[in-house]
Amino acid sequence: MQGNRENWGSKLGVILAVAGSAVGLGNFLRFPVQAATNGGGAFIIPYLIAFVFLGIPLAWMEWSLGRYAGSHNYGTAPSTFHIIFHKKKGWAKHLGSIGLLPPIFIVFYYVFIQSWILAFAFYSLNGTLMEKVALGPEAVTQFFSDFIMLKTCVGPVPVALIFFLITFACNMGVLSFGVRKGIERANKICMPILLIMGLILVARVLTLDGIGKGLAFMWNPNLSELASPKVWMAAAGQVFFTMSLGMGIIFCYASYLKPKEDLTLSSLTASATNGFAEIIIGGTVVIPIAVLIAGANIEQCAKLGTFGLGFQTMPYVFGTLPLGGLLQTIWFAMLFFAGITSAISIIQPLISFCEDDLKFSRKKSVATISTITFIGSLTAIFGLAAGTVDELDFWGGTFLLVVFGAIQAIMFSFVLGRRKAVISNESFYQGEDTIGDPNENVAFGLMNVGAKLKLPRFFRPIIQYVCPAYLIILLISFTFTDGLPIITLSNISDTAKVTFLGMEFPQKGFTWAFRGFLLLVIVLLNVAIAYAWRKGGTAEQGRNADIQKMPMGNSDETETQKEA
Repeated sequence: MQGNRENWGSKLGVILAVAGSAVGLGNFLRFPVQAATNGGGAFIIPYLIAFVFLGIPLAWMEWSLGRYAGSHNYGTAPSTFHIIFHKKKGWAKHLGSIGLLPPIFIVFYYVFIQSWILAFAFYSLNGTLMEKVALGPEAVTQFFSDFIMLKTCVGPVPVALIFFLITFACNMGVLSFGVRKGIERANKICMPILLIMGLILVARVLTLDGIGKGLAFMWNPNLSELASPKVWMAAAGQVFFTMSLGMGIIFCYASYLKPKEDLTLSSLTASATNGFAEIIIGGTVVIPIAVLIAGANIEQCAKLGTFGLGFQTMPYVFGTLPLGGLLQTIWFAMLFFAGITSAISIIQPLISFCEDDLKFSRKKSVATISTITFIGSLTAIFGLAAGTVDELDFWGGTFLLVVFGAIQAIMFSFVLGRRKAVISNESFYQGEDTIGDPNENVAFGLMNVGAKLKLPRFFRPIIQYVCPAYLIILLISFTFTDGLPIITLSNISDTAKVTFLGMEFPQKGFTWAFRGFLLLVIVLLNVAIAYAWRKGGTAEQGRNADIQKMPMGNSDETETQKEA
């Protein structure tokens, strides 16, 4: 059993950690694809509207719920939902299990994809990728396909497996050092490097002859596109996914906040950093340079999808420029730093569950999650061609994010938002619903405790009513349009076949079998929750309250620091 759980060493540390969780492959790969297929500059208008009315409010909600969890000596979705209902509703903690499912499903494939980036950074550095560029875009596409399908080998061992093991070890190594000396320090190093590399690429792109053509496509909106509901749906989805909302990450990170730590301004700063990386770096580099090189075929480039654009189009585009090998290396190095900050944030809520609710030590927690992640990753590695990554991405990276986001919005607005806070501010971290202003409710009181920037009153209805309604409408419309064919597998032909481990299976049968595996994961997670909350179980004890008494410091401080 652990003795003392950490908190953040500095305000900059938590801001960079939350920004690092959001700044990932979605900024530099998914955003350009969404923009290119939804009218270029026209996409920015609904994107910014969704950012203001959906992204920022939900981020504030998640930070506030995380603070609520920390104030009651907890830090996971199951425990938070349990205490929101004052430990009187047995189903609440199991409802909270939905908050742990996206990290589980996403991490099963995210580390494998992250390892592709490391491999291509290596191939850029040693000149292999430039050799493929010289042979034409088809050669780059074939090289990428052979690599991810485990056809590129060193002896009998696929090279992709080697890079996966290296990347896996890097992520778990960082997490093993804890919150301050692991996550916080990694983000303090990686985030500045990532932004510097991104700005170098922006500077290079802006100095290209004729780049105005690409910038015009990106920033001159075709207002007729705004009449399409598809554009608005795509913009809302991009904001939701790129800000790491609904994944339990912000929720978990905010539970480590100290008493009276500013929340509102910190959240805005982290959100703004993510928006800067997405629009200024992702939008200025990828779309304009691809338009310049590919001309009218940018939509076709975007149809290659996130991975096609990032691993096929962009290496070829950079390779045709002077110092192409260096630009390729900077591109993939930037993506790798973005990937590692996101990967460790995805895994941390799972480690927090082991630490907070099962009372495992940090070492045992990392070992447990490493084992589960490694086993799950094998399904993505060997089942890529069979569609396992698509399934994991749909459930973990799309559908459940919206579901959990809507649940959180309802909890914040209609449970805590209707509960009066009655205790003084000084007792806030003693485990009661404590705010200070006797006329304040718990939800907005949590948001404003210690805030250097108080939430304007006129913005409250947006948070309390517009945001939940926005999420519910998004969930319903997505489910009954794009989602339903995927859920029912009606989009798959009855005669379609897939290959897994060298054997051929009907695609529908294989997909249902894989969903059975995911269902087993869900059942086992809820068994673990039931075990932790058994009568007198570890979860009922909460975390060690000494965490909230740790003084502000920096990432290099000992993580076992206690008050004398």
